Amino acid sequence: MALEQKRVELANGIHLDVVDEGPRDGPVLIFLHGFPDSHRTWRNQIPFFSDRYRCIAPDQRGYRGSSKPQEVSEYTPDKMVGDVFLLADALGVDTFTIVGHDWGGAIAWGVAYGGMANGRVTRAIVANAPHPVLFPKLLYTNRAQREANQYFREFRNTDNDPLIREHGLLPVLIKAFGGEPGFNMEPEEQAALLKDWSDPDAAIGMLNYYRASPMEVLPLDAPYELPEDYQPFPLPKLTIPTLVIWAMDDVALPPDNLDGLDEVIENPEVVQVPGSGHFVQWEAPEAFNGAASAFLDRTD
Repeated sequence: MALEQKRVELANGIHLDVVDEGPRDGPVLIFLHGFPDSHRTWRNQIPFFSDRYRCIAPDQRGYRGSSKPQEVSEYTPDKMVGDVFLLADALGVDTFTIVGHDWGGAIAWGVAYGGMANGRVTRAIVANAPHPVLFPKLLYTNRAQREANQYFREFRNTDNDPLIREHGLLPVLIKAFGGEPGFNMEPEEQAALLKDWSDPDAAIGMLNYYRASPMEVLPLDAPYELPEDYQPFPLPKLTIPTLVIWAMDDVALPPDNLDGLDEVIENPEVVQVPGSGHFVQWEAPEAFNGAASAFLDRTD
């Protein structure tokens, strides 16, 4: 299926390029991609679900042809969550299931909590995106998690910006990860990503997700303990049906992120996918689609 996009203007002035496939009167799935990706990350899901669901997948702000404000303040969590509800408004969607991966999953958690409060989000499917209450604790106390996320510090370093302005995102990825990123994807998808990364405005927009995040990533020699004044983000227990899909070979987000989910989510369903790296939706699409389809069937 060719994933055709249309331009959608939100009430806040942001413009998003959006895939909108499937029956107009069908139940709605809104898919949120992560870093440094695009709507194309859902290339195996939209054809699978769009015969019975209306599948909406934006390039989020900062990415590809969508609006790319350059200020860090334009990427705070409230603005990213707000974009999703405004997108639903612009497309005439009342209630929906939110689906997210990586940074899209982080936003999906916020959308799920907001939608639980206003009644607009009926279900959540989150893949390899840590819960906002549990993740900060791991960054303080878990050496493996803190070590895996030292790249946050490189992404937040504005000294890299002249290099990014000249060459795009790839040089900072090489600096952060010690070499060129490996690709386990189709050659045409690899080429599309490299093209997307070459846009300096998009590169800054992508990195602003990290720069606007309240998550603190300390150096490895800092103590592995919670600060004396630590206060977890005050979120209620998430009560909408929630599926967490976790690729077990994710080097950036180890399975420790699954510990304690039942403390923050009522009856969470967790599906572990062995043998898959971080991008489970295209590294193990059959496992992802099977888990998501079974969950949606049970909770329809």
